[in-house]
Amino acid sequence: MSCKSTKVAPSVDFDHSCSDSVEYLTLNFGPFETVHRWRRLPPCDEFVGARRSKHTVVAYRDAIYVFGGDNGKNMLNDLLRFDVKDCSWCRAFTTGTPPAPRYHHSAVVYGSSMFVFGGYTGDIYSNSNLKNKNDLFEYKFATGQWTEWKVEGSLPVARSAHGATVYNDKLWIFAGYDGNARLNDMWTISLQDREHACWEEIDQSGEIPPSCCNFPVAVCQDKMFVFSGQSGAKITNNLFQFEFKGHMWTRIPTEHLLRGSPPPPQRRYGHTMVAFDRHLYVFGGAADNTLPNELHCYDVDSQTWEVIHPSQDSEMPSGRLFHAAAVIQDAMYIFGGTVDNNVRSGEMYRFQFSSYPKCTLHEDYGKLWENRQFCDVEFILGEREERVLGHIAIVTARCQWLRKKILQARDRQRQRTKRDSSEESDEGAAGGPRDVPAGNRPSGTQPLLEVSIREAEAQPFEVLMQFLYTDKIQYPRRGHVQDVLLIMDVYKLALSFKLSRLEQLCVQYIEASVDLQNVLSVCENANKLQLDQLKEHCLNFVVKESHFNQVIMTKEFERLSTPLIVEIVRRKQQPPPRVYSDQPVDIGTSLVQDMKAYLEGGGLEFCDIILLLDGHPRPAHKAILAARSSYFEAMFRSFMPEDGQVNISIGEMVPSKQAFESMLRYIYYGDVNMPPEDSLYLFAAPYYYGFSNNRLQAYCKQNLEMNVTVENVLQILEAADKTQALDMKKHCLHIIVHQFIKVSKLPNLRSLSQLLLLDIIESLAMHISDKQCAEMGSDI
Repeated sequence: MSCKSTKVAPSVDFDHSCSDSVEYLTLNFGPFETVHRWRRLPPCDEFVGARRSKHTVVAYRDAIYVFGGDNGKNMLNDLLRFDVKDCSWCRAFTTGTPPAPRYHHSAVVYGSSMFVFGGYTGDIYSNSNLKNKNDLFEYKFATGQWTEWKVEGSLPVARSAHGATVYNDKLWIFAGYDGNARLNDMWTISLQDREHACWEEIDQSGEIPPSCCNFPVAVCQDKMFVFSGQSGAKITNNLFQFEFKGHMWTRIPTEHLLRGSPPPPQRRYGHTMVAFDRHLYVFGGAADNTLPNELHCYDVDSQTWEVIHPSQDSEMPSGRLFHAAAVIQDAMYIFGGTVDNNVRSGEMYRFQFSSYPKCTLHEDYGKLWENRQFCDVEFILGEREERVLGHIAIVTARCQWLRKKILQARDRQRQRTKRDSSEESDEGAAGGPRDVPAGNRPSGTQPLLEVSIREAEAQPFEVLMQFLYTDKIQYPRRGHVQDVLLIMDVYKLALSFKLSRLEQLCVQYIEASVDLQNVLSVCENANKLQLDQLKEHCLNFVVKESHFNQVIMTKEFERLSTPLIVEIVRRKQQPPPRVYSDQPVDIGTSLVQDMKAYLEGGGLEFCDIILLLDGHPRPAHKAILAARSSYFEAMFRSFMPEDGQVNISIGEMVPSKQAFESMLRYIYYGDVNMPPEDSLYLFAAPYYYGFSNNRLQAYCKQNLEMNVTVENVLQILEAADKTQALDMKKHCLHIIVHQFIKVSKLPNLRSLSQLLLLDIIESLAMHISDKQCAEMGSDI
């Protein structure tokens, strides 16, 4: 199978356009940096600028600009410049009157200027004239000119340790400390026209973060994010997002994060957070009297946290607080801060981001569920016999209980088909009409397998099905009793179907959703469904000192069944002893784990398509292939081969068996780990097969850049020759020539084709100098 234009060279940017003019695959090798690598760059010399903390850094073009802060004795107002290409420090050229020395101010870049707002000024050495500011200064990078903006009208209260960012041509200021109290107000000012600029206070709505200071803000996907910070007794590790358009705040829930999956970073202050691609990166800060140095990453799309594991050759920064961070291209730069024993730092570190396209596995299977294309099973549910369509491959991969039901239904269907065929044969012998038996129909017209499940109603079953396809359930609306009761029905099904992961999700969702308005309804329903764990949670919630009087005064309490009222009263009078369990919680298997097991043999009896690689059959599953590849989806929708067999190629090239298995691992469960030689075969696969994005391609490119060694260079040379990746072939020949003594001892050398051996001899000949030729000639 191939695109009409077979000589396409897809770029790493995943350009779908076909071009006949390109004759071979180009990988565009160039200088590259190990992803997730920390590098220590030259520190700032004392004669250029002091070591410091509580300063700001901004990025402009290929330079980092450091302003202000304190050196432990004095506040500063110098402006330093670090050139990221030369890795050199200097004092930035300035003219005009700079802002007074200060720390805990904010600095942002807009256009070709840096804007500095607020902060704390005065003499910290003599403890005099200390005060917060609400002034606004502009520094023009082109001229070095400092200018103070004199703004008429209302002004934000003077503050320090606040958050600031630029969005839609405006500077946005949030929260901070005014000298007496922490704040959570928001102000904005247009940076387009200095003459007519005025401050405007924003009317915020939603779940506004508590008053706080010493927190970072970052803008990602048109939203502003705030994480943790100092907020008095209420300090938490909550992440909040602010919608600029509707001025609405939302606390991002963590209830969907299963125990066992990476939790959010612990609460902290004095940390940094920057945005890159679809991720937020949190580093450092003071976390409950420690200075951690892990780098935490939040994926805005999947709403999940992870700790980034640095590359093996990383030079890690130590933990610190009140440092500052900025992003240039695909790297984060961190400067200064307070390290152990209150020492100020002058260190600069660089962290290399990875910018791989996101994994679309869950989304792709989710779309298969939403579209209901290629369904081959129909579940008949409850007393009302409501019907829900699904895909045998996904359901049998994820749920053993439903797998057993499907197998039983399939056996019954086959027996029926056999019996019907037998009757038709008898009729045929007697001269009666004959139909084509169901078992011999083309695969596209197979009847739906009907599976009856009396113990499940349609609505909770559909939520369960959504989980099977995506590993997620929709978060219930807070306080909506019907939503919580629905998830309780799902929980009951999860227990019956032995879906541990879904059980845990439901429990976490319900417990997070229980409040004063719905606790009695949830408790009564848990009692009716015999969900003891949830009932226990509700009873403990009700008898809490701060809840009890409010709950028992409600109308709902009056309507409770007598046994439940008695249980609540007794619980209040004599709380049971707390039982702590050391037993690890079974969080079940994930979508990735289940699909991996399915590909590795668990799904063999449910295969419904044969993929032919060089004539060798490989059974597979139509629904999975269609969900992950637009090529297969179009084929199965329009021109499904009647014999159920599909020849596999990538353009005109047939991949190796090993590379083909690597591609199936990517299709089934998103795996991108493979030998480098497989990466050459699969580099063009996202283009030809129409995967959702070029994630596989990006990993293939990096795999090739990082992993060509003496040990595998011959295999990669063969793959490069076969795929016409001429730059990679040239790269391999270069390694072979320069390491020929080692390469000549490799057993694979003898199995190379004659043409490749000639290529190696030609490269060796070009490399050998005239002098070496003369020396070799004298030896003969």
